[in-house]
Amino acid sequence: MQKGAALLIVDVQNDFCPDGALAVPGGDRVVEPLNRMAAGFAAAGLPVLASRDWHPPLTRHFSGSGGIWPPHCVRETPGAAFHPALRLPAGTVVISKGIDPDEDAYSAFAGQDAAGNPLGEILACLRVKQLVVGGLATDYCVRSSVLDARKAGLEVVLLTDAIAGVDLAAGDSDTALDEMERAGAIFCSTDEALRRISGLSAP
Repeated sequence: MQKGAALLIVDVQNDFCPDGALAVPGGDRVVEPLNRMAAGFAAAGLPVLASRDWHPPLTRHFSGSGGIWPPHCVRETPGAAFHPALRLPAGTVVISKGIDPDEDAYSAFAGQDAAGNPLGEILACLRVKQLVVGGLATDYCVRSSVLDARKAGLEVVLLTDAIAGVDLAAGDSDTALDEMERAGAIFCSTDEALRRISGLSAP
């Protein structure tokens, strides 16, 4: 772990957790390791970012308009809220994506903060060189975010115990993991990542 590191928590929202509109099997198990990771980053003075789907009620992303997904994470609804047990540190930068009804926007790099700044620009301003990633879902938004981070030239650390997949087709998550590894993502556990950031300070 390096001083120019940031944590990206991907889409840990009610609709992707048990009883949600598009529940990821075991999706809520990512909350505890991500809470520990976020606390570790905050203690080291390193930035934490959290992406969220923030869809309009009508979007091509949904099955009623030609997409493959049931309506989920419609902005300003309870389903779009972060999981209630997720503890985001003060100062967490929230990245909203899927705002445009004509885009799927799986990747957090398709999102923006409240002021309209794209994720890529935010990371550049923070002088982030290494992105630590966990969240939902392995085979969609995590995968897309990791691949875009690698395309942007960032080193990526994927928290293997803080992700869960949809597996719309059997093996999708394994395929996504293989793809991320081929792209150069480094896999490690939350405990290992926490040991690496111990004693680090902000860039």
